Amino acid sequence: MPKITNLFATPLYHARLSDHGPAVDADELAASCYSIAEDDEAGQEWCEAEGYPGYTSYASLSDLPWRFPIFEAVKKALDKHVAAFAKELAFDLGEGKLVLEDLWINILPEGGIHTAHIHPHSVISGTTYVVMPDGTSAIKFEDPRLQMMMAAPTRTKDAPEYLKQFVYVAPAVGDVLLWESWLRHEVPMNMAEDERISVSFNYKWES
Repeated sequence: MPKITNLFATPLYHARLSDHGPAVDADELAASCYSIAEDDEAGQEWCEAEGYPGYTSYASLSDLPWRFPIFEAVKKALDKHVAAFAKELAFDLGEGKLVLEDLWINILPEGGIHTAHIHPHSVISGTTYVVMPDGTSAIKFEDPRLQMMMAAPTRTKDAPEYLKQFVYVAPAVGDVLLWESWLRHEVPMNMAEDERISVSFNYKWES
Protein backbone atom coordinates (compact mmCIF):
# COMPACT_ATOMS: atom_id res chain seq x y z
CA MET A 1 0.00 0.00 0.00
CA PRO A 2 1.31 3.48 -0.80
CA LYS A 3 2.10 5.80 2.07
CA ILE A 4 1.49 9.55 1.80
CA THR A 5 3.11 11.83 4.37
CA ASN A 6 2.26 15.51 4.65
CA LEU A 7 5.52 17.45 4.94
CA PHE A 8 6.38 21.03 5.90
CA ALA A 9 3.30 22.08 7.84
CA THR A 10 2.10 25.68 7.98
CA PRO A 11 0.57 26.03 11.45
CA LEU A 12 -2.12 28.59 12.26
CA TYR A 13 -3.10 29.20 15.89
CA HIS A 14 -6.73 30.24 16.46
CA ALA A 15 -8.07 30.89 19.96
CA ARG A 16 -10.07 33.29 22.07
CA LEU A 17 -7.97 36.11 23.51
CA SER A 18 -9.71 35.48 26.85
CA ASP A 19 -8.42 31.89 26.97
CA HIS A 20 -5.39 33.35 28.77
CA GLY A 21 -6.22 35.83 31.50
CA PRO A 22 -9.33 37.92 32.15
CA ALA A 23 -11.55 38.89 29.25
CA VAL A 24 -10.76 42.18 27.53
CA ASP A 25 -13.91 44.25 26.98
CA ALA A 26 -14.32 44.60 23.21
CA ASP A 27 -16.33 47.83 23.46
CA GLU A 28 -13.67 49.47 25.64
CA LEU A 29 -10.95 48.26 23.31
CA ALA A 30 -12.80 49.63 20.27
CA ALA A 31 -13.31 52.98 22.02
CA SER A 32 -9.59 53.10 22.83
CA CYS A 33 -8.72 52.40 19.19
CA TYR A 34 -10.92 55.24 17.99
CA SER A 35 -9.56 57.61 20.65
CA ILE A 36 -5.97 56.88 19.64
CA ALA A 37 -6.79 57.22 15.94
CA GLU A 38 -8.39 60.61 16.54
CA ASP A 39 -5.40 61.97 18.47
CA ASP A 40 -2.60 60.39 16.41
CA GLU A 41 -1.80 63.16 13.94
CA ALA A 42 1.47 61.53 12.88
CA GLY A 43 -0.37 58.31 12.08
CA GLN A 44 -3.06 60.16 10.16
CA GLU A 45 -0.42 62.00 8.13
CA TRP A 46 1.41 58.74 7.35
CA CYS A 47 -1.81 57.05 6.21
CA GLU A 48 -2.64 59.98 3.94
CA ALA A 49 0.88 60.16 2.50
CA GLU A 50 1.03 56.43 1.84
CA GLY A 51 -2.51 56.14 0.49
CA TYR A 52 -3.35 53.76 3.33
CA PRO A 53 -7.10 53.16 3.69
CA GLY A 54 -8.58 54.11 7.02
CA TYR A 55 -6.11 54.29 9.89
CA THR A 56 -3.17 52.35 11.25
CA SER A 57 -0.80 53.21 14.09
CA TYR A 58 1.87 50.94 12.56
CA ALA A 59 4.21 53.78 11.57
CA SER A 60 3.52 56.19 14.42
CA LEU A 61 2.98 54.53 17.82
CA SER A 62 5.11 51.75 19.25
CA ASP A 63 4.15 51.92 22.93
CA LEU A 64 0.41 51.28 23.08
CA PRO A 65 0.66 48.87 26.06
CA TRP A 66 2.23 51.69 28.07
CA ARG A 67 -0.24 54.37 26.96
CA PHE A 68 -3.51 52.54 27.67
CA PRO A 69 -4.03 49.93 30.43
CA ILE A 70 -6.37 47.94 28.16
CA PHE A 71 -3.53 47.36 25.71
CA GLU A 72 -1.32 46.17 28.55
CA ALA A 73 -4.04 43.60 29.33
CA VAL A 74 -4.05 42.58 25.65
CA LYS A 75 -0.25 42.21 25.71
CA LYS A 76 -0.33 40.01 28.83
CA ALA A 77 -2.83 37.68 27.16
CA LEU A 78 -0.89 37.64 23.89
CA ASP A 79 2.35 36.77 25.70
CA LYS A 80 0.70 33.58 26.97
CA HIS A 81 -0.81 32.69 23.59
CA VAL A 82 2.53 33.19 21.84
CA ALA A 83 4.34 31.06 24.44
CA ALA A 84 1.80 28.26 23.90
CA PHE A 85 2.15 28.51 20.11
CA ALA A 86 5.95 28.50 20.31
CA LYS A 87 5.77 25.29 22.31
CA GLU A 88 3.54 23.69 19.66
CA LEU A 89 6.03 24.82 16.99
CA ALA A 90 8.84 23.05 18.90
CA PHE A 91 10.98 26.19 18.87
CA ASP A 92 14.32 25.79 20.66
CA LEU A 93 14.63 29.23 22.21
CA GLY A 94 17.62 28.31 24.35
CA GLU A 95 18.06 30.90 27.09
CA GLY A 96 16.01 33.40 25.08
CA LYS A 97 12.31 34.12 24.75
CA LEU A 98 9.81 35.63 22.35
CA VAL A 99 8.97 39.22 23.22
CA LEU A 100 6.50 41.73 21.81
CA GLU A 101 8.20 43.95 19.26
CA ASP A 102 5.31 45.90 17.72
CA LEU A 103 1.59 46.24 18.38
CA TRP A 104 -0.61 48.47 16.25
CA ILE A 105 -4.22 49.36 15.47
CA ASN A 106 -5.91 48.84 12.09
CA ILE A 107 -9.21 50.58 11.26
CA LEU A 108 -10.33 49.49 7.81
CA PRO A 109 -13.28 51.35 6.24
CA GLU A 110 -15.65 50.13 3.54
CA GLY A 111 -13.63 49.53 0.37
CA GLY A 112 -10.32 49.36 2.23
CA ILE A 113 -7.80 46.54 1.74
CA HIS A 114 -4.51 45.42 3.25
CA THR A 115 -2.40 44.03 0.40
CA ALA A 116 -0.42 40.79 0.66
CA HIS A 117 2.69 41.00 2.82
CA ILE A 118 4.95 39.22 5.29
CA HIS A 119 6.76 40.36 8.44
CA PRO A 120 10.35 39.38 7.61
CA HIS A 121 12.15 40.55 10.76
CA SER A 122 9.88 38.81 13.27
CA VAL A 123 9.24 35.23 14.41
CA ILE A 124 5.52 35.14 15.18
CA SER A 125 2.93 37.62 13.95
CA GLY A 126 -0.78 37.80 14.53
CA THR A 127 -3.97 39.75 14.97
CA THR A 128 -6.74 40.00 17.52
CA TYR A 129 -10.14 41.19 16.35
CA VAL A 130 -12.01 44.10 17.92
CA VAL A 131 -14.90 44.95 15.54
CA MET A 132 -15.98 42.59 12.74
CA PRO A 133 -19.21 43.80 11.12
CA ASP A 134 -21.38 41.39 9.13
CA GLY A 135 -20.00 40.91 5.63
CA THR A 136 -16.53 42.20 6.42
CA SER A 137 -13.34 40.64 5.08
CA ALA A 138 -11.84 37.39 6.24
CA ILE A 139 -8.05 37.18 6.37
CA LYS A 140 -6.45 35.38 3.44
CA PHE A 141 -3.35 33.19 3.79
CA GLU A 142 -1.20 32.09 0.85
CA ASP A 143 0.69 28.82 0.43
CA PRO A 144 4.34 29.88 0.91
CA ARG A 145 5.40 27.58 -1.94
CA LEU A 146 3.07 29.23 -4.45
CA GLN A 147 5.81 31.05 -6.36
CA MET A 148 7.40 27.67 -7.13
CA MET A 149 4.22 26.17 -8.61
CA MET A 150 4.27 27.93 -12.01
CA ALA A 151 3.33 24.81 -13.97
CA ALA A 152 0.97 23.26 -11.44
CA PRO A 153 -2.79 23.06 -12.10
CA THR A 154 -5.20 24.65 -9.65
CA ARG A 155 -6.74 22.54 -6.90
CA THR A 156 -10.31 21.30 -7.02
CA LYS A 157 -12.89 23.22 -4.99
CA ASP A 158 -13.33 20.30 -2.62
CA ALA A 159 -9.59 19.85 -1.99
CA PRO A 160 -8.74 19.43 1.70
CA GLU A 161 -7.68 22.64 3.36
CA TYR A 162 -4.04 21.60 3.72
CA LEU A 163 -3.79 21.34 -0.09
CA LYS A 164 -5.42 24.64 -0.94
CA GLN A 165 -3.26 27.43 -2.34
CA PHE A 166 -5.24 30.09 -0.48
CA VAL A 167 -7.10 29.72 2.80
CA TYR A 168 -9.60 32.27 4.15
CA VAL A 169 -10.24 32.50 7.88
CA ALA A 170 -13.17 34.53 9.21
CA PRO A 171 -12.41 35.27 12.88
CA ALA A 172 -14.92 36.62 15.38
CA VAL A 173 -14.59 39.52 17.79
CA GLY A 174 -12.29 38.43 20.61
CA ASP A 175 -10.41 35.86 18.53
CA VAL A 176 -6.64 35.83 18.17
CA LEU A 177 -4.77 34.33 15.21
CA LEU A 178 -1.04 33.57 15.28
CA TRP A 179 1.25 32.45 12.46
CA GLU A 180 4.94 32.34 11.67
CA SER A 181 5.95 35.72 10.30
CA TRP A 182 7.10 34.42 6.90
CA LEU A 183 3.53 33.44 5.99
CA ARG A 184 2.12 35.81 3.36
CA HIS A 185 -1.32 37.16 4.20
CA GLU A 186 -3.73 39.90 3.22
CA VAL A 187 -7.12 41.38 4.02
CA PRO A 188 -9.35 41.56 0.92
CA MET A 189 -11.63 44.53 0.39
CA ASN A 190 -13.96 45.30 3.26
CA MET A 191 -17.40 45.04 1.68
CA ALA A 192 -19.25 45.98 4.87
CA GLU A 193 -20.51 49.51 5.39
CA ASP A 194 -19.02 49.63 8.88
CA GLU A 195 -15.36 49.77 9.84
CA ARG A 196 -13.37 46.64 10.62
CA ILE A 197 -11.04 47.05 13.62
CA SER A 198 -8.16 44.80 14.55
CA VAL A 199 -4.96 44.95 16.56
CA SER A 200 -1.92 43.33 14.96
CA PHE A 201 1.47 42.52 16.44
CA ASN A 202 4.92 40.99 15.97
CA TYR A 203 7.07 38.97 18.36
CA LYS A 204 10.85 38.72 18.04
CA TRP A 205 13.37 36.31 19.56
CA GLU A 206 15.55 37.81 22.24
CA SER A 207 18.42 35.53 23.22
